[in-house]
Amino acid sequence: MTSPLKIGLMGYGYAGKTFHAPVIAHCGHAEVAAIATSQPEQARADYPNAEIVADLDALVALETVECVVVATPNDTHFELAARAIEAGKHVVVDKPVTLSADDARTLALLAKKYGVLFAPFHNRRWDGDFMTVRELVASGELGRITHFESHFDRFRPLVRPRWREEASRGGGLLFDLGPHLIDQSLALFGAPETVNATVKIHRDEGVAPDYVHLQLGYADKEVVLHATALAALEPPRFAIHGTRGSYVKSGLDTQEDQLKAGLRPGHVDFGAGNPPGLLRMLEGEQEVERSLPTRDGNYADFYGTLAAAIHDGAPFPVTPQDAIDVMTIIDLANQSAEEGKRLPFERVGFE
Repeated sequence: MTSPLKIGLMGYGYAGKTFHAPVIAHCGHAEVAAIATSQPEQARADYPNAEIVADLDALVALETVECVVVATPNDTHFELAARAIEAGKHVVVDKPVTLSADDARTLALLAKKYGVLFAPFHNRRWDGDFMTVRELVASGELGRITHFESHFDRFRPLVRPRWREEASRGGGLLFDLGPHLIDQSLALFGAPETVNATVKIHRDEGVAPDYVHLQLGYADKEVVLHATALAALEPPRFAIHGTRGSYVKSGLDTQEDQLKAGLRPGHVDFGAGNPPGLLRMLEGEQEVERSLPTRDGNYADFYGTLAAAIHDGAPFPVTPQDAIDVMTIIDLANQSAEEGKRLPFERVGFE
């Protein structure tokens, strides 16, 4: 890879400004070449070397832009991503990649037709605690996994006036945090056999789901994924039980708070500070309890790996099929919640 990947950022709101632009700029293999935004002053101040344009048409018209990152409200993702793909650009779309599995499949087919990369921004595969969990599960140290539980809980009792709280615009926790929880589970265990879900609005002024409880059924294990806006005392982030022991880890990955505070990838402290997890397991005939250090997180690897995929043909671990699978489970979760029953998962391909 001889030159950085030139990325055009579509949208400079919270996601674009906080999660995408600084990680792109500091990953070491890409640069923010252009930003399309209706509020150019802040973008220009933050990235004076980037070309600032008004809209997607102007962004995809720039020959220098190789890849477009769609970081706009959820209900605009499908249209903007489709137009960028049709313009011959590689595309990354913030989660949720679309609002339905059918739309995700359409984008996958479109990207295949135009010969470009299409990927959802499942950056939390690079959370330090999830990378630790992935290594632990793969090691077999806990024996055969029988129960996996993942929580993304916060305490936000007040409903703020923003599109993320509007169901009509793809707001609510199922679309916001659901993709992260589901994608991490699929990366660990592959596709489930069944999906069972409770999706509710618990806050007094809420209009979009703020409570999500998913159960993914496998032949040999149960996976529980949970998100709520009303958890003043948070449960463990991860709890894993197997035939030889258990692992529990509390606290969210530090990178989101660090990015909001202005810390950037490459700084010695970035991604660090994740508390350790706790292991209790059999060693011989004895039960032994010990601390397990948590790896440092590294969101920059998402864009570094993306650059290698586009410039060098290296495999990219987050695939169009991953996008379709996540949205299929979200579709099933909504249906399961409405019908009150467990539903079978059937993979929707795009070949």
